[in-house]
Amino acid sequence: MIRKIIFIGTLLWLLCGQSFSQANLNQLRQKIEAKLSELKASAEYPGVTVGFVLPDGTSSSVSVGYANLESQTSLKPRDRMLAGSIGKTYVAAVVLQLVQEGKLQLDDKIEKWFGRESWFERLPNAHDLTLRMLMNHSSGIPEHVLDKNFLAAIKANPDRVWKPEELINYVLDAKPLFVAGKGYSYADTNYILVGMIFERVTKKNLYSEVQRRILKPLKLERTIPSDRRVLPELITGYSMPNSPFGYEGAMLREGKFVFNPQMEWTGGGFASTAEDLAKWAKALYEGKVLKAETLTQMLTGIETSGGRGGGQGSKYGLACQIRPSEWGVSYGHGGWFPGYLSEMEYFPEKKIAIAVQFNTDAGRQIKRGLRAYIAEVAKIILNQ
Repeated sequence: MIRKIIFIGTLLWLLCGQSFSQANLNQLRQKIEAKLSELKASAEYPGVTVGFVLPDGTSSSVSVGYANLESQTSLKPRDRMLAGSIGKTYVAAVVLQLVQEGKLQLDDKIEKWFGRESWFERLPNAHDLTLRMLMNHSSGIPEHVLDKNFLAAIKANPDRVWKPEELINYVLDAKPLFVAGKGYSYADTNYILVGMIFERVTKKNLYSEVQRRILKPLKLERTIPSDRRVLPELITGYSMPNSPFGYEGAMLREGKFVFNPQMEWTGGGFASTAEDLAKWAKALYEGKVLKAETLTQMLTGIETSGGRGGGQGSKYGLACQIRPSEWGVSYGHGGWFPGYLSEMEYFPEKKIAIAVQFNTDAGRQIKRGLRAYIAEVAKIILNQ
């Protein structure tokens, strides 16, 4: 009898807690929107979207500003933006699922998959590299994305569909940045190699496997591959003057991206929404995608010494930025792509996830860091 009373009481508490959360969601959104409007009033960016997931799994999103400055179209929470390097987190997740399945080992030498390639000997640190070193950016391989010849090739042929081997070609014969495993230097090039390994092991398309293994089961319906110049419901981003890619202003022209974003591939490679990113962060870091021991591997970081993808007091795991916050350690990742800035962050002590996206890549227009926006939203949520 006592057990029955306890069970009924617990059930009523859960039901009341759930309805309380739903009843206050609109009020919470209004408070977040007011804060975003206040922050935007002192900044210069076109628009911003914030997505969040509460401890009970309730999710929502808020946006302010414009999706298009020229037409003065209002930004909507469901509008897609390019998420940049956050895409590495999907890649790392499916690779770690292969580790769980016994199909990969993190400390295997990558020579196992590439040793017979004609270009392998020319890869920096070739014979010393492991899969783990690629995934935590301790490989010593330079970044191909900002190579002047690569950027010139993108401008010369914006429709080009890039093969992974063509991307790797820009770092061949380069001097290693450091001895393999003895430093940290963030590079998309590492994840191009990771993507190649995934496809060689599975003999399947990585995007299709991310859809099957992650996006569909988690119902992340606003997240799609950025594998062509015309992407459904993608809003334009605005690139800053003197951008490394050499484009300024609106990155969508007549509905088409100014070059093929397919070139990013497993260095990023997805368009999404802030709410989808927040939902992804909560699912990933709460263990709904990986087993506990595998997730521990992802969340075990190396010192970044303030390098790209790092920051003061932060570490980098396997496609995971591990950073201090006023609510304890946080897990997440940032993303940049010409015209867009994104950030997602999960606070395990509070069990909330928050993501933010801007349709500009000009950090100075935002007036503060992306994580500062996330912190402002976190304060509102946690003070409810």
